Amino acid sequence: MTTRRAALSVAVAVAVSVALLHAADPTGRWTATFTTDIGEQQYTYDFVVKGTTLTGKIKGSLTGDSQVTEGKIDGDKISFVESVTFMEMPLRIVYSGVMTSADEIKFTRNVADFANEELVAKRVK
Repeated sequence: MTTRRAALSVAVAVAVSVALLHAADPTGRWTATFTTDIGEQQYTYDFVVKGTTLTGKIKGSLTGDSQVTEGKIDGDKISFVESVTFMEMPLRIVYSGVMTSADEIKFTRNVADFANEELVAKRVK
């Protein structure tokens, strides 16, 4: 009987840990400042999560306003696309990231299949 209780306790603890890990929620406002080949960029992200879908708005200091498209949440993994026009050229920027804590997301973004850039977004409190 004691072995069953111990096993049940471990199972419950694991289930709670997994639930908390999958509960990563990037809903809210985030900011990031990072250096690229074209200079320093400042971004604000306003994310909304519904189930496993990520939507929202993006504002870049060099690219202006855009919408989050193709957004997905899978546990602590986040991905989405930003479509902008820069110097009269359309650019598709693909983000993939991991929520490392409730207040930090580490992103890699691929700009038009040309450049990969890393950045860290911090939650605005």
